[in-house]
Amino acid sequence: MRVALPHELGREELRRRLNERSHEIADYLPGNMAQVETDWIEEDVMALHITAMGQNITGHITAEEAQVVFEIKLPGMLSFVEPMIEKAIRKDGAKMLEPPK
Repeated sequence: MRVALPHELGREELRRRLNERSHEIADYLPGNMAQVETDWIEEDVMALHITAMGQNITGHITAEEAQVVFEIKLPGMLSFVEPMIEKAIRKDGAKMLEPPK
């Protein structure tokens, strides 16, 4: 699954906000029962390691100049939640781009 969200922050500011707010990712996933670990594997790529519903899910977030791209690989057993996750990313992913309060 791939979801791209536009932004006007520039890469450096986008990376800074993602870094500061990455701990919030689990709060945005359906069911509020996920554990999320993040790690910057490249300057513009944050790896995601998610454990939810007894399943391991991998993905990454790519910081681009005009958009942030969320890519999640769901195991077949969880494919039914893809629309819910996409909706959550579109709704709550933009919150990660807001300045921290």
